[in-house]
Amino acid sequence: MPLVDWSTPHSVHPTAVRSLRERGHCVVRGLATAAEIAVVKAPIERAVSQRQSDVVAVEDRDTYGKAFLQVGNLWQTDAAIKEFVFSARCARVAAELLGVDGVRLYHDQALAKEPHGGHTPWHQDQQYWPLDTTNTITMWMPLVDVPADVGTMTFASGSHLCGELGPWIIGDASHVGFGDVVEQQQFALETHGALRAGDATFHLGWTLHCAPANCSDLFRSVMTVIYFADGTRVAEIKPTNWFDQQVWLDKIPAGDLAAGPLNPVLWRQPE
Repeated sequence: MPLVDWSTPHSVHPTAVRSLRERGHCVVRGLATAAEIAVVKAPIERAVSQRQSDVVAVEDRDTYGKAFLQVGNLWQTDAAIKEFVFSARCARVAAELLGVDGVRLYHDQALAKEPHGGHTPWHQDQQYWPLDTTNTITMWMPLVDVPADVGTMTFASGSHLCGELGPWIIGDASHVGFGDVVEQQQFALETHGALRAGDATFHLGWTLHCAPANCSDLFRSVMTVIYFADGTRVAEIKPTNWFDQQVWLDKIPAGDLAAGPLNPVLWRQPE
């Protein structure tokens, strides 16, 4: 028996769809219940803590290292996490927001911002993704209540309509370079405020975003799942996306369907 029934649907309000199309991001409140989050929080945080034991103190890391502890493909390590990552409920929301008939898994990733951890620099996710589509979307779901003063993500609204905005790899250079772009393009900066555990933000692959430092004592535990439209092919392999092609796409060559064993269909519109 499943630990949680992740197949139960969750309605998507038209304002969320409109926000995603126009601004590149949206929020879906109550996508998971507190009881459902409780089932996956412990194994996810356990995996993160194992990673935490391998890293140096926050103050001794570079900017990217200070931003968060990062662990991916957790669905391969724990049954409860797999049920969550493969959730038809969440995948259906992603597909409906994108306006596509089905979505596949790109990968999952736990992102834990430690107490007094640093800011997440400005970046665009899709720069790293060898996927020949703009129908890519990230679900960002906190496993703890996140108050407004701790901060969730800050989005440059409308930036997704501009495609790739710069060459910078996430870090100090990207924060300065993309920060200049934000100022020049006069993008509106928006957040979705405080989130409860089980709420989720969604953003498109080219949506420029960052996050503030965690100045509190809260361990800001977050789980992300990245989806792409079923039928997508692998794009040209470049130095910036070679790693992702190797790790998340199981080395599927450019031009082939992105449909390997690491990228199952998570939801498809019934015929």
